[in-house]
Amino acid sequence: MNDHEALRALKARYFRLMDTKDWSGFRALFCDDVVIDLSESGGEVITGADDFLTFLTARIGDALTIHHGHSPEIDLLSETTARGIWALEDRLIWPDGTRVHGFGHYHETYTKIDGEWRIRTQRLTRLHTDYRPAGA
Repeated sequence: MNDHEALRALKARYFRLMDTKDWSGFRALFCDDVVIDLSESGGEVITGADDFLTFLTARIGDALTIHHGHSPEIDLLSETTARGIWALEDRLIWPDGTRVHGFGHYHETYTKIDGEWRIRTQRLTRLHTDYRPAGA
């Protein structure tokens, strides 16, 4: 598999593992010192894969989530570094009926460690979000 295909497969696993709540598999996709920047989408900046996993499971662990990534723009910068932008559509539905349907982009960098690509940084930007609170 070439590097472009390996990076597409990494992101496909990202979406599948998040939506199926396979948290140990999901954790393995990241560099230990990953930086996740959610500030442009109403969140915070989180450093470290374990801290990100704690943050994420607290926010969406009990929600039904559906994530789709489209139209990847991948640039190989060296044999062990790359960057990519992915168009995003997501739906989140919490047990109380709260719903979010969003559109935006993931901006990422990647590092190849021991022959495997990992997410080094991730920045989420949103173009539009539909929010429906519980009971609405």
